[in-house]
Amino acid sequence: MGTTQLEAAPEPKYWHLRTVLSEALDSEFSVGEILPNERDLAARFGVARATLRQALEQLELEGRLQRRRGVGTTVAPPRVGVAVASTDEDRPGASGDAWQVVDSTLDVAPAAVAGMLGVRAGESVHVLRRRRVSHGQTVAAELLYVPAASVPDLTAIDAPSGPARGRAVLRELQRQGLDGQDRAVELGSVRAEDAKELDRLPGAPVLVVTTRYFSKGATAAAAVATYRADTCRLTFGDTPSVEIHHTPEAHAS
Repeated sequence: MGTTQLEAAPEPKYWHLRTVLSEALDSEFSVGEILPNERDLAARFGVARATLRQALEQLELEGRLQRRRGVGTTVAPPRVGVAVASTDEDRPGASGDAWQVVDSTLDVAPAAVAGMLGVRAGESVHVLRRRRVSHGQTVAAELLYVPAASVPDLTAIDAPSGPARGRAVLRELQRQGLDGQDRAVELGSVRAEDAKELDRLPGAPVLVVTTRYFSKGATAAAAVATYRADTCRLTFGDTPSVEIHHTPEAHAS
């Protein structure tokens, strides 16, 4: 990559640098290739390392770069499609459910989640840790919270924890029936406990999708799903569905 004059640019330096770097990624680098270190890049472009980091963070957010533990900053591969839709098949435990149960425990829900569920502070609920895999890559991690009242017949299940217990919770939740849901999406930072699962560095940008599932007018369950923001573009149409596209030209928004 050659040097460039940034001082006269009417836009912020980091944004102009982001454009220059993006063009270089298209013409000079291949998928998976490791970029030079920050010191060399900053010197080559005549910018402060803080400016360079801003540009690299923006390109990571857009899905052009990946920062990986023990590897460095690499050119990101093409994206794959992941749909997040408000359909019957997308409900927990349904036949078309794309999530895999990793574990299930009884634990106290965070205060905000307890409020959504309508349970008392300190009351234990079923907490299912789930993940979503696409083309062999984990693209999202989820915590699904289910109050005991939503699965009243679960007492017959002996397993105190683990995936089998989680699948039993989902079967009972489906048996009770879900008749609606709503979603909220916001930009956040990956938690330390999800970073390894998603192959991200702690604090990397993520999309947090919070979903409430309803049964007979009450909240039967709530889910907090963490999606890799570097791979996602949200598309809102005339229907209530939300789709996440992984395409080379896509940008998180």
